[in-house]
Amino acid sequence: MTATESSLTLARTAAHAASEKLAEDVIALDVSEQLAITDIFLIASASSERQVNAIVDGIEEELLKQDLRPVRREGRSEGRWVLLDYVEVVIHVQHEEDRVFYALERLWKDCPVVDLQLDA
Repeated sequence: MTATESSLTLARTAAHAASEKLAEDVIALDVSEQLAITDIFLIASASSERQVNAIVDGIEEELLKQDLRPVRREGRSEGRWVLLDYVEVVIHVQHEEDRVFYALERLWKDCPVVDLQLDA
């Protein structure tokens, strides 16, 4: 089983929105083989709490244009690690220090990386 086309589209849209808000190291992992609850983890980071929240705002605004709202949002008030759950895609926007510490990419290293089609 691999990520659905709708999951890929959602992840790419969110990734582009994050990039527009200057997110760093934006990657997506296809976790559909490992988890039954979601297809893709999208991970992005920023150097400050303010920037984390700006990225989250940008993602939510862009997906709202497609009438998509997260079913769950966690960590917004702290601005260190915000999780947006769109069911098919779970978005993690982390402060760069937290990203290094928790190392989600290392935990999910066996999962394929999704081509987000971001300009270099």
